[in-house]
Amino acid sequence: MKHETFESALRSTWQLVSKMYNKEALKFESTMAMGFALLSIDAEGTPSTNLGPKMGMEPTSLSRLLNAMEDRGLISRTKNPKDGRGVLINLTPFGKVHRENSKAVVLDFNGKIDLQLTQEQVQHFFEVIECIRKTTLNFEHFNKEITQN
Repeated sequence: MKHETFESALRSTWQLVSKMYNKEALKFESTMAMGFALLSIDAEGTPSTNLGPKMGMEPTSLSRLLNAMEDRGLISRTKNPKDGRGVLINLTPFGKVHRENSKAVVLDFNGKIDLQLTQEQVQHFFEVIECIRKTTLNFEHFNKEITQN
């Protein structure tokens, strides 16, 4: 039997989770990315420059997402009072309603998983995730000397 890699298990599981979240978001004519953005915006607003790294999105993708959210009336943009050059992303009242819907879905999903696991299993899961995270940040298989020859 072929051994499944950590990467393939992560990828296939994330695809299922992503598909499930998108299916739920579609019920509100939204997307998982919009829901994640709504959950990432603080009550007092979030600087646009902080949102990309917080969500793990590239600037171009984030810009498209924010434009779509603004067109739908979920967010507004205002000048950042702490940095005159910056922009704050704020939730509109409509955005706050959708944020609560997104939050409910995430909490329900996490609750269903939590009910099936022991505290020890949850602890081990997060230990493994942290190991994968650290390894990913420090991983380099080929160094420049090898790839330049």
